[in-house]
Amino acid sequence: MSVGKAEEAVNAVLRKFGREKMVERFWNHDPSLWKSDLGIQRKINARLGWLTITGFMRTQLAALREFGTTIKKEGFKDVVLLGMGGSSLCPEVCRNTFGISPGYPEFRVLDSTDPATLLHLEEKLDLRKTLFIVASKSGSTIESESLFLYFSKKIKALEISSPGDHWVAITDRGSALEKTASEKHFRRVFLNPPDIGGRYSALSFFGLVPAALIGIDLETFLNRADEVIKRCGSDVPVEENPGAALGAVLSELGREGRDKVTFILPPPIKSFGVWIEQLLAESTGKEGKGLIPVEGEEPGQPDQYGSDRLFIYYRLKSHPDTALDRSVETLRKAGQPVVEIFLRDPYDLAGEFFRWEMATAVAGIQLEINPFDEPNVTESKENTSRILEIYRTSGHLPETQVHPDPSFAKNSGVFLKQVKPSSYVALLAYLERSPSTENLLQKMRVSIRDKFRVATTLGYGPRFLHSTGQLHKGGARKGVFFQITADDPDDVPIPERNYGFSILKRAQSLGDLDSLKKKGLPVLQIHLGRSPEEGLAHVIQLIEGFQPAGGNSCSWG
Repeated sequence: MSVGKAEEAVNAVLRKFGREKMVERFWNHDPSLWKSDLGIQRKINARLGWLTITGFMRTQLAALREFGTTIKKEGFKDVVLLGMGGSSLCPEVCRNTFGISPGYPEFRVLDSTDPATLLHLEEKLDLRKTLFIVASKSGSTIESESLFLYFSKKIKALEISSPGDHWVAITDRGSALEKTASEKHFRRVFLNPPDIGGRYSALSFFGLVPAALIGIDLETFLNRADEVIKRCGSDVPVEENPGAALGAVLSELGREGRDKVTFILPPPIKSFGVWIEQLLAESTGKEGKGLIPVEGEEPGQPDQYGSDRLFIYYRLKSHPDTALDRSVETLRKAGQPVVEIFLRDPYDLAGEFFRWEMATAVAGIQLEINPFDEPNVTESKENTSRILEIYRTSGHLPETQVHPDPSFAKNSGVFLKQVKPSSYVALLAYLERSPSTENLLQKMRVSIRDKFRVATTLGYGPRFLHSTGQLHKGGARKGVFFQITADDPDDVPIPERNYGFSILKRAQSLGDLDSLKKKGLPVLQIHLGRSPEEGLAHVIQLIEGFQPAGGNSCSWG
């Protein structure tokens, strides 16, 4: 680790951990490490099952392998996981990193209420040969429930003899989803240990069931995880403990103002960043504090970064990347702190899931927060429910002020003056995640970063509500938010509901907008109408036209 001037401060934290027997207490499930309140301690104790989950999962390996083989032999061509946040991100990482083993079905994650996204996915499926996984710890996630209702009706319409054979559930015992699975005769229900929160569930059924269905070698996967778990044990000197040491770096540099934890990942494991993003944001972004993960931002030159960055650089022995090595070396020579992590091959990510879970929990000790709750997540959910009730009774969504292109230049000129050197700019895109849209949004990120020398993040709605939404509303007041919406060409009805996916997505965007505004956070809504790509290109042009007027405020030029 090359953390520059912060090295002594980090070592001081590690010495403190040693004196206080932090790691030993950590493994003994001592909740007083985080909070003194007895009620909160009881809740923390009910969220520490991830520390020992690999032992339980080893007892399930034979059953998981058999399940994966059965699905392959029965001729399924596609597996579609319906889930949000911690229920979907590890499966997404595994699919994008390991691909599909020969003979196994294609694996897709659907974590959106965008109608175009739904329809474009459906076009690729032969529903008679598609297996659906509904993954939800609570069993009551509105997105997963709505997608289940939609595809359940589609499967029923096929008039096949056993429609339940097309369905699998991963959930907690006693959830509404477990009840539904029983009533609908799902092929299989995997009941996860209840003492694991969603974002800490990568090494549980939520991660390993999908892994089995794409042909990952589960024993190797767990072996790699256990290698890191052993190195993080209480019998290892704290300064040699990869989880504790990383946690000390994150918390200490964060307290010194380097709270924009920026990930630079080689292409084969690039998607790992989206999983860490949720873990860090939702675990630490509360009580006005938090580490701000910056994932997917194109690497830049040293003069394009401020003094609020901590870089995490992954090097993959099986896929060397000399160009990326040189880019990171220029950052290090410029005095930027860089944590370099070496992996042998993608299977080492199994251990990284645990390392980051432990590091995040350890950082929570120093930040004096509870890293296992998400107190602000319910705000947007409740706002969405309220807005949907307004729609149910009136037939209309609430009116809200938006800024289409003609007024964007004027409004954004005022808005962008709120960007400070310590800010981060978050793009909250309620759009279809197409390659062209992704390219334009990434270009917008680079334009903002290079113009203001601030960190940028990108989240697609409603997906980000289950990832960075907690940080936006509960973390340090450093975010400047662009909410980007567009008209949907078509709506898609949700069975048993009086609204469709377009209305649901719009209600979610309005609910989140309301939450941000009520907290007095700077947020500008940009509505792109029916031409989102054309609108985004114009927005980028306008941003690039701003000229610095001093500091990080800008004037229109």
